[in-house]
Amino acid sequence: MNRIALDLGIIQIYWYSIFIFLGVLFSCLYIVRESKRQQINQEFVSNLIFYGVIFGLIGARLYYCLFDFNYYKEYPLEIFKVWNGGLAIHGGILFGLLTTIFYTKKYKVSTLKMLDIIAVGLILGQAIGRWGNFFNGEVYGAKTTLEHLHKLMIPDFIIDGMYIKGSYRIPLFLYESIFNLCGFIVLLMIKRYKYLKNGMLTGFYLIWYSIIRLIMENYRDIEFNLKLGNIKVAILASIILIIGGIILIIISNKGTKFDNLYSEKQENVNF
Repeated sequence: MNRIALDLGIIQIYWYSIFIFLGVLFSCLYIVRESKRQQINQEFVSNLIFYGVIFGLIGARLYYCLFDFNYYKEYPLEIFKVWNGGLAIHGGILFGLLTTIFYTKKYKVSTLKMLDIIAVGLILGQAIGRWGNFFNGEVYGAKTTLEHLHKLMIPDFIIDGMYIKGSYRIPLFLYESIFNLCGFIVLLMIKRYKYLKNGMLTGFYLIWYSIIRLIMENYRDIEFNLKLGNIKVAILASIILIIGGIILIIISNKGTKFDNLYSEKQENVNF
C-alpha cells in the first residue's frame, strides 16, 4: 500500500497526516458548534483549540518516544518524523487535559463543561484518525486467513491493506474506529438527558475508550506495544483512566438533580 497521498517532489504528503488532520478538523468543528450552543465565548474557544491541538500533538509524540526511548536515543532526528506514525493518544489526552484545566481556570470557564464538549469531539476525531494507521500499516492484530476476513464481510481494499509481512492480519484499527464512532453516537444520546451533569460525558468517554483499548491491546501485534518493563503502557493507562472516569461520574453526580447541569449555559467571560 502506498503511504504517500501526494508527491510534490520536495514535499510528500502522507495519508497518515491527512487522516490525523481530518480527525483534528472534525473534532474542532464539533467543539466550536457545541460551545456556541453553550454560549461560550468563541475567542476563548478558538484559543483553547489552538493551544490544545499543539500541546496535545506534542504530548502524544513525547509520550510515544519516551516509552521507546532506546530507539529514539540512537536516532533523535526520527522524533520529528511524525508522518511515520507514533502518536500515542494517552499522551495527547494528558497534555490536552492540562492545557484545558489551565486555560479554563485562567478565564473562569467551567472546566468540566469544557472537558465534556472536548470529549465528544475527541472520540469522533479518534474514529477518523485511526484510518491513518491503516495507510501506515499500523494497529493490526495477529495473523489470520483470507477466508476469515471474507467471512467478516470486510471490504476488499482493507483486506488487501492487511496483508502485512507475508500474512493477513486482524484489522484492529477498523474495530477501534468503529467502536469510537459508536462511542461518539452514544455520547450524543447521553447529552440529550435533561439532568445530565457537567463531567459525566468526560467520565463516560474515559471509561468507554479505555475499555476498547484494554480489549484491543491484548490482540495488538507486539511490535506496537509500548512497555514499561513487562507491563503494557496502554493497559496500565487504560485502567487508570477507567478508575478516573468512574470517580469523575460519582463526584459529578453529587448534589440534587438540578445542580451542576450540563444544559445550563456558560456565562460570558471577559476576554
